[in-house]
Amino acid sequence: MSAEDRVTIRKLPTGVPGLDEILGGGLPEYSFNIIAGSPGGGKSTLAHQVVFANATPERPALYFTVLGEPALKMLRYQQQFKFFDPAKLNTAVRFVNLSQVVLEQDLEAVLAEIIKEVEATHPAVVVVDSFRTVVRKAVGGTGEAELQGFIQRLALHLTSWQATTFLIGEYTEGEVRDNPVFTVADGLFWLYQQVERNSIVRKLQVMKLRGQASVPGLHTFRITEDGVQAFPRNFGLTGRTAKARERRRLPCGVPGLDAMLGGGIPEGDSLLVVGPSGAGKSVFASQFIAEGLRLGEPGIVAIFEERPEEYAGRAASLGMDFTQPQRDGKLSIIYLRPLDLSVDEAMREILDVVARTGAKRLVIDSLAGFEMALAPGFRTDFRESLYRMIGAVTRTGVTIVSTVEVTETFTELALSPYSISFLSDDIIRLRYVEIDGQLRKVIMVVKVRAGDHSKDICEYQITSEGLRIGERLTGYHGLTTGVPEPLDLVVPEPEE
Repeated sequence: MSAEDRVTIRKLPTGVPGLDEILGGGLPEYSFNIIAGSPGGGKSTLAHQVVFANATPERPALYFTVLGEPALKMLRYQQQFKFFDPAKLNTAVRFVNLSQVVLEQDLEAVLAEIIKEVEATHPAVVVVDSFRTVVRKAVGGTGEAELQGFIQRLALHLTSWQATTFLIGEYTEGEVRDNPVFTVADGLFWLYQQVERNSIVRKLQVMKLRGQASVPGLHTFRITEDGVQAFPRNFGLTGRTAKARERRRLPCGVPGLDAMLGGGIPEGDSLLVVGPSGAGKSVFASQFIAEGLRLGEPGIVAIFEERPEEYAGRAASLGMDFTQPQRDGKLSIIYLRPLDLSVDEAMREILDVVARTGAKRLVIDSLAGFEMALAPGFRTDFRESLYRMIGAVTRTGVTIVSTVEVTETFTELALSPYSISFLSDDIIRLRYVEIDGQLRKVIMVVKVRAGDHSKDICEYQITSEGLRIGERLTGYHGLTTGVPEPLDLVVPEPEE
């Protein structure tokens, strides 16, 4: 077949945020699809969302109901979602009850009834809910060959009428191999509900999709007042794009620290601020955002351990106004604490805000809070997921500052409890040291991937205006241990 002979398959937008990306650009038009899963998994809601997104009076949607919820009861609940449009009922979206035909007649009669309705309306989308009920009713007096013939003829008729079809059913994964429904289907979507301790996590898998490549694996999704929203896993999988050698340096807002960083934070980098409790990690992060706002750069703060108003109030106590920038749309403080979060969901929300506001700076405060907000099953893959998230966000040109707490042992210089320091382009370490009977704070730049940086260990203080960098600490040995000794007390090793 030559390139000129190939048929271009149009893509049907599903109307479900994130799902088109998982499908590789949308659902192949006129395809014959199965939506399967356990009860309460969101199958009908997903189908309704696709129906209302695509149905028009000229090309309506036919929704066949079979022995399950009556259409009136189903609509009572579906109308709570924002995608539901009552103006489309009985014009663009039509419900047909097949219960009587299924109960009293055979598969041939069911097929004839569906064909009659399709020929009369020329629908763009056809849904049979639940198709599993049709099969169960027919199985008693029908052989496997007859059942497969019925499904094939149904698919042929609906495809020839240029309808995109969804058959909904409550199936188990063990049926995939032998059930003729799955053999005929062009697309197979499986919806899962998983209980993880006290959390319930919803996941979606595209098990089959003819004619195009979909994103493999399990994708989390959530059902909210907007309907189904999916969170693709494909963000950040291909790694970071090459960064220019000469990049703008962003001032961090802490006097004296830009010089230690070699001129500021390289734009598009991910910087990790590591330190114990009370060392000023969040203060530094607030100064980084405040400096961006002062320069006209929109920012985002993703928090997990306090409410946005509390975060803004703490910044105000340091002389930083975060309230007005929020009103002006220059600052977005995102509170992510549902206790069943996935990293992909957080990434989607952040990227949506970046696209909407043009944000240039992002603070994640803190990684420990982020991990605790995740459903238990996602914590196992936290490092891998964080890598994808950092890659996805920095590719948009956003500079990230993340905070992470470590416990001071006064025996080693720990950089992260998650072994994720390699994910960061730059690392700043804050720590306590004991000098002359006092607990003092020191700061050091551990690495800046884009270039050289200061090797000094400097004392700093947290003032009413934030962090202030002091002089380089000299005259001591072992500052990185937290228990330094004056150099004049260090006894030199004897010469051989």
